[in-house]
Amino acid sequence: MTVVVLTYNRSHELRRTLMQLSALPEQPPIIVVNNGSSDTTARLVSRDFPEVKLISLAKNWGAAGRNVGVDLVKTPYVAFCDDDTWWTPRSLEIAVDILDYHPEIAVLNARILVGEDKKLDPSCSTMEESPLGFWKDVGPLLTGFMAGANVMRTSAYIQADGYWDAFFIGGEESLIAMDILNCGGKIVYAPELVVRHLPSKQRDNKLRQRLIARNAIWTCWLRLPWRLAWSRSKEILGQISDRQLRRRALFDALLGFNKIVSERRVLNRDTCELLRRVWQKE
Repeated sequence: MTVVVLTYNRSHELRRTLMQLSALPEQPPIIVVNNGSSDTTARLVSRDFPEVKLISLAKNWGAAGRNVGVDLVKTPYVAFCDDDTWWTPRSLEIAVDILDYHPEIAVLNARILVGEDKKLDPSCSTMEESPLGFWKDVGPLLTGFMAGANVMRTSAYIQADGYWDAFFIGGEESLIAMDILNCGGKIVYAPELVVRHLPSKQRDNKLRQRLIARNAIWTCWLRLPWRLAWSRSKEILGQISDRQLRRRALFDALLGFNKIVSERRVLNRDTCELLRRVWQKE
């Protein structure tokens, strides 16, 4: 098991995360992808964590920076976290045991505890109520996962071509999750695995909301049959209460239409049905 950490201009948060990861009893190899940071990130890692493999990119590639980290992974499994998240002791050991025993599982999403008071992330509550049933002794079956709190088969990541660089950030997991499902892999919520999350204050929430909406629409048109893509796109836009944000998200999505058409690959019927079942419960 190797851990890949994605970071951008958050050296203070990264220090805390690397201290936690370096203290894990499993002692996994750690790869830090420095996404074009202009702060002290590179110096911090080189000086204080010499055992960590540091990859410094010339610019910020967003979520696709993880692809560079995975290119250097030599283990069959890879765990992901961000600079404001970290894995708790024994979680990675349990993940290895689960993946060894269940070759059908491609991705395990951890239980995420947020803040100093360790509140359950609302996304985990949604995962617990998945309409897709329960995978044996592990947890509920899913159609997606959280980018900074999952363990994946390295082969599944590579087969799905990793994260699409055009997304940058915001809901980037949806496309790779669809492709993993389409290849027959299972995505499972495994509450035995625990990730801590202390959300960074360095966030541009308005930009992130725009990108999430744009990327969700792009994902529809990249993979869904035309009719389903159209209906799902309308649902996504309808969920945005801010009229200006809704217009901007639509405009952003239309700007990439030619690229979307050129990259379009429609999912099989079974994968589309799984997605429909989850969306109907929203």
